[in-house]
Amino acid sequence: MTSAPATAAPSALSAPSRPTILLTVEVEDYFHAGRFAKLIRPDHWPRFESRVIANTERSLELLASFEVRATFFVLGWIAERLPQLVRRLVEAGHEVATMGYAHRDIGQLDPTAFRQDLSRSREILEDAGGRRVLGHRIPNFIGPRDLWVLDTVAEEGFAYDSSLKPIHGRFRDEPWRRTAHVHGRGSRSIWEFPLSSAQPLGLSVPIAGAGYFRHFPHTLVKPAVLRWLQRNEAPFVMYFRVWELDPDQPRIGPASQLKKLRHYRNLGKVGWVVRDYLRWSRSLPGFDLPCRYATVSEYLGLVPEAVPRQPAVRLREVTPAFRSAVVPRPNVTVVVPCFNEQASLPFLANTLEQLEKDLAGSWQLNFVLVDDGSLDDTWRSLQTLFGSRPNCQILRHERNRGIAAAILTGLAAARTEIVACIDSDCTYDPQELRRMLPLMTDDVDCVTASPYHPEGGVQNVPPWRLLLSRSASRLYRLVLRHKLWTYTSCFRVYRRHAVAGLIVRESGFLGVTEILGALDLAGGRIVEYPTVLNVRLFGNSKMRALRAVAGHLRLMAGFVAARVLQARSRPAAAAGDGAVVAKGQPESADRAG
Repeated sequence: MTSAPATAAPSALSAPSRPTILLTVEVEDYFHAGRFAKLIRPDHWPRFESRVIANTERSLELLASFEVRATFFVLGWIAERLPQLVRRLVEAGHEVATMGYAHRDIGQLDPTAFRQDLSRSREILEDAGGRRVLGHRIPNFIGPRDLWVLDTVAEEGFAYDSSLKPIHGRFRDEPWRRTAHVHGRGSRSIWEFPLSSAQPLGLSVPIAGAGYFRHFPHTLVKPAVLRWLQRNEAPFVMYFRVWELDPDQPRIGPASQLKKLRHYRNLGKVGWVVRDYLRWSRSLPGFDLPCRYATVSEYLGLVPEAVPRQPAVRLREVTPAFRSAVVPRPNVTVVVPCFNEQASLPFLANTLEQLEKDLAGSWQLNFVLVDDGSLDDTWRSLQTLFGSRPNCQILRHERNRGIAAAILTGLAAARTEIVACIDSDCTYDPQELRRMLPLMTDDVDCVTASPYHPEGGVQNVPPWRLLLSRSASRLYRLVLRHKLWTYTSCFRVYRRHAVAGLIVRESGFLGVTEILGALDLAGGRIVEYPTVLNVRLFGNSKMRALRAVAGHLRLMAGFVAARVLQARSRPAAAAGDGAVVAKGQPESADRAG
């Protein structure tokens, strides 16, 4: 397809005495942001605390105070889960357009995948809002190399797109692409509404909103926007994201300082900056008439037609006869130690809720959550998130005693023989219990997660922590009977009676390793399950490197002494009983007795 300039905008709204601003709002949650894509997997999105409803309501209240309508670009993923939010936008008189389904930028999509994503999101949005979707925007925008996107959007029957981002030297040879124009010719043409930008010294400098409103001084950007309106008949395309009205959103801890700066800086500024621009809808300096705010469809003279909604599908009721045939499920207790975990608890609650659903057909889960003397609002948050759940028990240490002490408190409170222990920050995915629990056969006393196993893995974890933990595990392999790849993992499944009588002196992180070592020395059978260790997303690690090194050396010395005493008391014992591994085997699995 060729591209042809079209400098004239629809005449009804292009009179220079009354400039037009097309205000566009992106409906996405804070964890969808592209700068966090390497840290947050899309399949983990449901686990995060969603704030999109409250943030969208803030946006609607802001626009309603000036009686301004906007075009809302909504993710299909959000519309699929919150169709009522899409209906709310339509009922408030705003236009709903699509921003794709899964917030993937163009670098993650080939033409076929892009077309499928586009079609899927439009179908979901039209079903939710009951109105035809006429517009599209791709997350993170596109440049000159990606104009094929506009061809595809045109072929799919959309009336307009708003995905171009003129910045720096982009479109220097096609300056007409920096303002509203028609892309293509004939029946395959489509209106394109790029983000508006200033052109000092021939370079495009974005002044359209979002991060540019947050990071650039308003005293510089506002006059630049006003000059733009004075010099251009085309509409000014402005935008912001709903999460930019939420200064209290959760912080993604492991993101780089630059990404944190770009995402979190001046979040409290966007609301009053947008409000200042909305005042132009009442009076605009230098013009005879106030500024006209319009949706993109209004500007084009289009009215999204109504489309019938799909009837809801009702699930077939389970008959009493079927209920009576259900096989009883074994009971499992999941112990979760918590210390200053207020920021991560909403993520944990959603994760455990999904885990319970996924295991409903095979295991009956009970939860024991232990607040280990937290200094923040962990205790109150635990009560709010878990207090009403009948299968949840919440315990509290009056002072901080350490993660191992909290685990042992949970084990003592458990009423089941099989007890799983997980990290409250979900650095190990609790969903792995689906594969770990079946490994607890009658002859197994513990299943322990192992990221350092050849079939395991580590993602985004600080190098210093890996060096410490890997080095410690290598040394423990020399000392203990089981030749495991990882000894420092907190993510395990225990047979309760096997650990109930163990003597554990360390109460902190060292105690987690001591539990495993004591079980090893007592002759217990340990299965190692390869898994992936992820970086903590919320809050800060409680581990202290120098203290941990000294503690591990002290603990190893104690294990060596215990092995020597065992050897003296049983001089005829054979050498070793290697660990069982769920996937693959360690390079050596000597049996020691």
